[in-house]
Amino acid sequence: MCDSACLHHFYYKHPPHSFLQKSRKSMFEVKDDSVAPLHALPQVGWSGEEVITAATKVLALGKYDWREGRLSGGAFSGKDDAFTQLLTKIYRLYALSNPLHSDIFPGVRKMEAEIVRMTLDLFQGDQDACGCMTTGGSESLLLALKAARDWSREVKGITEPEIVLCYTAHAGFDKGASLLDVKLRKVDMDPVTCKVDLRAMRRAITSNTVMLVASAPQYPHGIIDDVEGVASLGKARNIPVHVDCCMGGFLLPFMKAAGYPVTPFDFQVPGVTSISADTHKYGQAPKGSSVLMYRSHNYLHHQYFVTPNWPGGIYATHSVPGSRAGGLVAVCWASLLYLGFQGYTNATKAIIATARKLTQRLKEVPGVEIFGDPLTSIVAFNTTEVDILKVGDVLSGRGWHLNFLQYPSGLHVCLTGLHANDAFVDGLVHDLKEAITEIKNNPSTLKGVGKVYGTAAAIPDKALVGEAAKLFLQCYYDTLPDPA
Repeated sequence: MCDSACLHHFYYKHPPHSFLQKSRKSMFEVKDDSVAPLHALPQVGWSGEEVITAATKVLALGKYDWREGRLSGGAFSGKDDAFTQLLTKIYRLYALSNPLHSDIFPGVRKMEAEIVRMTLDLFQGDQDACGCMTTGGSESLLLALKAARDWSREVKGITEPEIVLCYTAHAGFDKGASLLDVKLRKVDMDPVTCKVDLRAMRRAITSNTVMLVASAPQYPHGIIDDVEGVASLGKARNIPVHVDCCMGGFLLPFMKAAGYPVTPFDFQVPGVTSISADTHKYGQAPKGSSVLMYRSHNYLHHQYFVTPNWPGGIYATHSVPGSRAGGLVAVCWASLLYLGFQGYTNATKAIIATARKLTQRLKEVPGVEIFGDPLTSIVAFNTTEVDILKVGDVLSGRGWHLNFLQYPSGLHVCLTGLHANDAFVDGLVHDLKEAITEIKNNPSTLKGVGKVYGTAAAIPDKALVGEAAKLFLQCYYDTLPDPA
């Protein structure tokens, strides 16, 4: 995923033939002269102290400090030093373990199974419910789609599979559909509620539909789709229904206990066949873990990959990787145990309270409009007073790293425990008001721009978005700047 401000103000300022060179130059502008790029192995290995010194310098690169609490999402933990120290100790214990070899590392297998079972319990899964761990939300969505595609091929004979989802559903579904050769049939959201338009979804269903999707919540606007409505459509037609709870996975199960009840979203809803929940977001585990759950093994079995005829032996895996980092399993397990139900409830209460307060304060700013009725941690907004993308530019200049939206344009804030305080709300609202005033007073100083998902990148010509993003990705692994 593109995730850098180095594309900011790029394409509309430079002719296409120079875009690659300009993008690479922007990459190197974040480098520090004291951190020389490495192009080959050192002839003699560095000492441990030298490695730590170099790593510390590299850590300081970039203009955003996530600890300041001005980053939308991105970092979901970090306030509790004791928790961080615990995770580093646990990872050290399991740093060299590999879940692929469960006979050699049975403890990691036990941890992984317990993570899945604990998460199933949160989502009202019964004894038939099952699941697996993945490396993140995108892999969870990919595997859920694979299971639905293969189940539909075996049970219903579908050979030209299609998935029906709202265009606000996560781009991970687009990636999965591309990799698995599944056709996407995207439908509109309701313009008022920002939920998936159920009537449009019903019309989009065909005899080739292998999955319906509900988001809880969806990423752009933080809105929870009508899960019961989508599940009802699927159940009536025997179509698998996936609830993408990657963002809300470790908020929604605790909201009732935190005093913020929500409509049903889990396996208690008839027709829901699979759910994804990211432990590395509000589960506060280090990046690299998610849980994918199924109502029964009837679906999970179609996720597996098995090849029995390889000369190297019988090769079978639950997920895309073969070897995986057992240390990530261990720290995820440790996170769940350390925080516990009460810890997650307390975190949820603080985050949701702050999100509700921010929503109310934003509504009081003249011209600011909130997308839908956000009930969880994401608050998205626009303004009728000035170009919202110009507002985003000004806020970026003031140290805020918000997420830019398109179709329609907007900004969103993904609140985490780092933001659960009045100072965050006061600071953002104050700077937002000043940004609007600044743009009104100087309307010609900024240019409206579009944004690529996950970046501060500006591309005015949407036909060029794909190619421009690929050029940026091409620069990602560069260590040498263009020759003069």
